[in-house]
Amino acid sequence: MQFETIYNDYWQRIFRLCMGYTNDHAMAQDLTQETFIAVWQHLPKFRKEADIGTWIYRIASNNCLRNIEKERRLPKGEIPANIREEEQHSIEPDIQLLYQFISDLPETDRIIISLELEDVKQAEIASIVGLSEANIRVKIHRIKEKLTQKFRAHEQ
Repeated sequence: MQFETIYNDYWQRIFRLCMGYTNDHAMAQDLTQETFIAVWQHLPKFRKEADIGTWIYRIASNNCLRNIEKERRLPKGEIPANIREEEQHSIEPDIQLLYQFISDLPETDRIIISLELEDVKQAEIASIVGLSEANIRVKIHRIKEKLTQKFRAHEQ
């Protein structure tokens, strides 16, 4: 498979997955770029034991998890308020809120719901996160309930 085709088919999906992890537009772009650099570097070694999408999502998830771990270890400086506000207005408020709620979920739940929102088959999600399909169905239902509760609480 050609890299350009893979990039065009998966860039938006991977970006949204990264947004679900980080709730930060610039960081999601960086992580998406890092993902596709890794795909480019390792594509010749791809053994086709899994679907190409599963492989790419796994790379993206690993990049995001490494970034989260790195962020936890490093002290954070405060971003100037005017820059933060500018980023927030570039995405629809409900979508921004959804990304915020997703980024508050535990890591595995973030992966699962982000992939579900990308219409990745539940069997593929199970393969990516290493759980059974039945467990994935239950987790998706519970995650959706949690997100619905957060939206309702926010509206009040």
